[in-house]
Order: sequence, then C-alpha cells, then structure tokens
Amino acid sequence: MKLSFLTSILICILLFFIGGCKSSSTPYINFSQPSENPSLQNHANSDQRPILIALASVVSPHETIGDYRKIADYVSKQTGRQAILIQRKTYAEVNMLLANGDVDIAFLSTGAYSAYRGMNEIELFVMAEHAGNSLYTPEIIVHKDSSIYTMNDLKGKVFAFTDPLSYSGHMVIEEYLLQKNTIPEKFFKRYFYTYSHDKSLWAVATQVTDAASFDSQIYEYAKEKTPEIAAKVRIIASMEPAPTGPVVISKKLKAEQKEQLRHIFLTMHEDSEVAPALQHLVIDRFILPTPALYEPLRKLYDRTSTLL
Repeated sequence: MKLSFLTSILICILLFFIGGCKSSSTPYINFSQPSENPSLQNHANSDQRPILIALASVVSPHETIGDYRKIADYVSKQTGRQAILIQRKTYAEVNMLLANGDVDIAFLSTGAYSAYRGMNEIELFVMAEHAGNSLYTPEIIVHKDSSIYTMNDLKGKVFAFTDPLSYSGHMVIEEYLLQKNTIPEKFFKRYFYTYSHDKSLWAVATQVTDAASFDSQIYEYAKEKTPEIAAKVRIIASMEPAPTGPVVISKKLKAEQKEQLRHIFLTMHEDSEVAPALQHLVIDRFILPTPALYEPLRKLYDRTSTLL
C-alpha cells in the first residue's frame, strides 16, 4: 500500500527530529513525561539491563543536564551497560522513583535524602566535595538595595522557597521559625516555591520577592555564571553548615555492582572529559559519605509532616 504524500511528509519530519536529538549516547527522559519510566521489574537484577539514574536539577536545569549526561556516559562506558537519565522537576518526584524501585541511582539534595522514608531501601553512595569541603552554608539573600538587614526584618515580607523538601531552600527557615515559636504562614506576608535556585535568585534580584534562601555553593556558582544577577543581591544571614547533597543507590543492587559503580564515581574526576562537567556542577570530586553528618537533619525531617 502506498503512503499518502501527507503521511510521507509527517514521517520525514519525525525522523528529522529523532536524528537531530542525538547529541549524547545517554538516553534522556524529561520530567514532563512521567509515564516514560522504564521498569526495573522487567529486567530483575540482570547485569545487562540499563542503569537508571534519577535527578531533579534545580540549578540551571537546561544547562546542567548536559553535564549529567556526561557523567552517565562515563558510567555507561566504564560498565559496558546503557545508562538512562530520568529528570524530574521536584525532589519529591525523585524520592517517589526511589520508593517505587524505579531507579538504581539518584542525585539527591541534602533535604531530599534526609526526608526519604520510602519502602524501597536506599543507602548513601557518595557525596560531593568542593574546594576541599563536603559542607555548605544555607544563606538568606535580599535585594542589594533592600531595607532588610536582619532575620527579624523579614517579618511581614514575601519569601521565596526553592522546594518543599529542600533544606537550604526551605527547611532551614522552617526550623529557624520553629525555634522562634512561629511558622511561615504567620511570620511572612506570603511565600511561594520557585523549584529552582536560579529562579529564587532571579526573584530576589528583580524584587519579585523580598528574600529567599539557598546554599553558599549555589551562590558561588551564580556569581560565576550570572554575575550581573548575583551582583543585585546580598546576604543577610548564614545558617549552620550542612552536608552536601548525596548520591544514593538502591540496596537491591548486587554487592559487586555497587562496588563497581562506587569505584567509578570516586575516580571519575580523574577523567579529563568528565572533570569539566563535575566542575560545572560545583563538584570537584565524589568522596565516601559520612552518614553521621545527615543524622541531625533526618531527625529534623522526622519532626515534620513531609516524609517523602
């Protein structure tokens, strides 16, 4: 049966777009298509099935996804197995993938890991180190011309949180206000979530909001990538340091698979092609995690109603 002219044109257009998207050997599943999740159940614990890696990039997601692809490509090259990136918009969505056993590895924020209580058990895999430090400082920023100079000055103002599960972008403020016997709903005039550190910074710089919070490493990243925006804000307070967001792995993986992957992550900074990608993500290298650093935060999240 001959195809109609219109059908032929449509097929050509489809093939064009498919061919034009092959900028990386790593398959990529965008957060806008949640139904696309590959199922691990179909592959059991096969040594040949794809390695599924989840993330919720809240720092320049359109720019940094390329860096995560390079990491996944390196993992694929070293293991001889396909690596598939699954991106989600929020930390809760990534935690749900872990809870359902739909991914092997996930890049989590400090808060997302501290909040995780899924039935599918995970373990700390590696943690990021930058400038010889595996800690960061939650910081509160305002516009450089703002009349706000202290935390008390934030009362009755508009505040931008990053993500409900974020520690630096939410929970650190929640805990601070709890110590003052109040809550965001009573302390702030209004608050909202940006779901991106970039958007929180932009919201303060353009005075869409009076203040926001995020971590010191993100601020350093912003000063390098968007100095014109970073120059429009100033820091009014710094909280107690917290451990960097870890990479976690499913406990269902075979011990030898986990050890192979751990070695790959701990040494990938030595590869000349991957090292620049890590630097773009404000990571000098991955190191073995220190579980004790996260325990106070896990207890903090236990005191909240947000558990996933």
